[in-house]
Amino acid sequence: MKVFTRRISLETGRRRELINITKEVRRVVAESGIRDGLCTVYTMHSTSSVIVNEDESGLKSDVIAKIGEDFPRDRGWAHNRIDDNADSHLAGAYLGPSVSIPVEGGQPDLGTWQSVFFLELDGPRSGRKVVIQVMGE
Repeated sequence: MKVFTRRISLETGRRRELINITKEVRRVVAESGIRDGLCTVYTMHSTSSVIVNEDESGLKSDVIAKIGEDFPRDRGWAHNRIDDNADSHLAGAYLGPSVSIPVEGGQPDLGTWQSVFFLELDGPRSGRKVVIQVMGE
């Protein structure tokens, strides 16, 4: 089995935002030369997440709104005594740091309306790191 790993770096401009990284994922899968296997996309930060969903502006704003409802910044979380970003850590923990995508025929096997997003939960930040690892034959 072959393993191919690349890291990408992202700049974020808002406290919470979705950044479509599908092109980068497709590029890394193509670079890997792996025809069939699995692609894992993983954020190296506990105040961010990686998700798969539709790239539609209303849905993206709904995702951000839902995170705000479920993890309000001003709730009085215990961790806020340290960094004032407990809501970001909690949202990241619940949403998860990674997704796995099948690779078939040298392409990520995403559905018609699916895109891969980096979800910033505590921005703006510079140098956010995402690992894209492809395994297979």
